[in-house]
Amino acid sequence: MCIADHLWREAGRPRAYVIWLVSLAAIFARPLYQLAILAAGSSLHSHILLIPFVSAYLIYLQRKSLPARYYSSPGFAVIPLVAGSAAAAAGWGLRSSGWPLSENDYLALMALSFVCFIAAGGFLFLGRKWMAAAAFPIAFLIFMIPMPDAMADSLETGSKLASAEAANLFFKISGTPILRDGNIFQLPNIIIEVAQECSGIRSSWVLFITSLLGAHLFLKSPWRQAVLVAFVIPLGIVRNGFRVFVIGMLCVHIGPAMIHSVIHRRGGPLFFALSLIPLFLLIWWLRRGETTADSLRKLIGRKFYRRSHHL
Repeated sequence: MCIADHLWREAGRPRAYVIWLVSLAAIFARPLYQLAILAAGSSLHSHILLIPFVSAYLIYLQRKSLPARYYSSPGFAVIPLVAGSAAAAAGWGLRSSGWPLSENDYLALMALSFVCFIAAGGFLFLGRKWMAAAAFPIAFLIFMIPMPDAMADSLETGSKLASAEAANLFFKISGTPILRDGNIFQLPNIIIEVAQECSGIRSSWVLFITSLLGAHLFLKSPWRQAVLVAFVIPLGIVRNGFRVFVIGMLCVHIGPAMIHSVIHRRGGPLFFALSLIPLFLLIWWLRRGETTADSLRKLIGRKFYRRSHHL
């Protein structure tokens, strides 16, 4: 009777976790709705709407490798519970006290709280081993959190400066006569400036998320995964610098009116798609090297086994 009761309680843990998630969604319904509105109207945060579905799909892909035995790990749930409670208290407290907290930063705190409570529930109802097996899909939910204003400003400034350096290099390689003053380039027929809006931070952020996803899905070796993710940083800078270079060359050879062309105003997706080509090529090369290394290890293992068996 005790064994049957134990098995019933264990089998009911996934259902209890689903109830926990539904309850969280109800409690955070208002900030989640506001977050969806923010994501739908923001180029920087538009990816947020896809993140929960991607995480759910990753768990679905891993369903056969996830532990089938569930137990509670309350000790591991303490940290996300405390962090989630602190983030929610900070968001509600600062807003109710009249603190000059932007809508974006408020929603970042509430989304952080929501994700922390999701993780805490996983430890409480499914256990440490299940959470370790599903670590990447659960951790991937962090990209539901909108980038805080200070972080976005810092990344935009850094990306703007790096993109100006990359564009300057492209202009020099092409032999285009230029006069440069910081982020301002004087070209024949036109003067262009690499402004904050030209930082390309949104496409670089999405490219970073894509690299993490690709590393998880297609690579096993930690160092190869790290190489792929690290490659995104120079790739984003080169892509954005190349975009500035292309726009500048169009203005030089076609006319200054090209600064108002579609390729300037709406060319981001095109250059983002171009940056995916070297990213996917690197994934292919790293995966090929991983497959070759696995085959070599298996071949050496078989030869060693045959030799030891012969002896």
